[in-house]
Amino acid sequence: MDNPANDSNHITSTAAWLAEGQSSQRDMLASLQTLKAHSDTPFTIIASHRHDRPEIFEFADRTYREPHKAAIDDDTLPTSESAVPRWQFVLEQAQQSKVKVLLTGRNGIDYEAHRETFAAAGIRLLTGATSVSALESIDDKFAFMQHCHQHNIPVADAWRFDNMVQLEALLAEHGHQPLCVKPVTGIFAQGFWRLDSDKEAAEQYDSFEHLYFTEEKKISTAQFKNAYANSLMVHERPIPMLLMPYLSGQEYSIDVVCEYGDVLAAITRYKTGKIQHISYEQSVMDVVIPLIKAFDCDGIVSVQTKADDDGQHRVLEINSRPSGGIGYTIHSGVDLTQVGFSYWLGLTDKPKLVDIRQQITPCQVRSIMTSVKIEENNTY
Repeated sequence: MDNPANDSNHITSTAAWLAEGQSSQRDMLASLQTLKAHSDTPFTIIASHRHDRPEIFEFADRTYREPHKAAIDDDTLPTSESAVPRWQFVLEQAQQSKVKVLLTGRNGIDYEAHRETFAAAGIRLLTGATSVSALESIDDKFAFMQHCHQHNIPVADAWRFDNMVQLEALLAEHGHQPLCVKPVTGIFAQGFWRLDSDKEAAEQYDSFEHLYFTEEKKISTAQFKNAYANSLMVHERPIPMLLMPYLSGQEYSIDVVCEYGDVLAAITRYKTGKIQHISYEQSVMDVVIPLIKAFDCDGIVSVQTKADDDGQHRVLEINSRPSGGIGYTIHSGVDLTQVGFSYWLGLTDKPKLVDIRQQITPCQVRSIMTSVKIEENNTY
């Protein structure tokens, strides 16, 4: 455990803890500091991470280093060198620090399996859902699609393949339309590629162009098949993949504050070039609201949708944690981090979506790069 970041800040009667996240932990901590500065009720802001992250920790009143997962799973380590499980370490420190709300970030399933233990300690656990099975369905994009179909939620179709034989069969059946591929599990568009599979396409993708303009995420079908069939990585560690129709419409990211399947607040945004357009699109939310209910989402999550050729918004996925762009919401007049935590900490009444949407001022946002100095003794 690290020493407290600010020893002068004693633990108050209640605290909020943000565990290691994917990309938004720093922005959310900054929002909580602003909330704290304008609150009549004092509370402590705690952050934790596997690595020493001073650019994140500078916005916390107290910080902890989480056990590294590799040490937990390595049975070859002597007992004296083995760390306690992450969830247990966090629980023990949270009890001592009088934590009322814990947002688990990237390791939600680890914590969710012990929800009752956290509840018994008086800690409001926010993992993105309320069961391990729901989080597993969210992470598995094929299971996710099937669950959406069961609840009549418009979702992007997908066909799973685990080998070349299955891929060839799927291409033969569905190759008449624009297609794309992506892994069954994954984040940050890792492994996503558009294919030139449309039989009516005027020309195929340039075999070199997809290596040069990687951000376009395009690859010729022949090149993808060749790479997949001859991949040593895939041979040694099979990667379940999905073949999907490529949707041509506008893609949206939706940041959602929710509780037990009920949407308390939400902001929609879409991107053109480097500009994020932030507002509240009802046609998008008409898909998102029943989706959140179907998966009993709980906490702060993000949803991706994309419109098809007919303009119907279809769900792509839920991320059971805050998005990297949740900090953009502050520019709309509604800071979703503050909305959620002020409620869960008991500082305000339960938010109502109908009221929150009236407070949103549509705006455009451009993200910028910044930097922080890292001392030489900090290792990663």
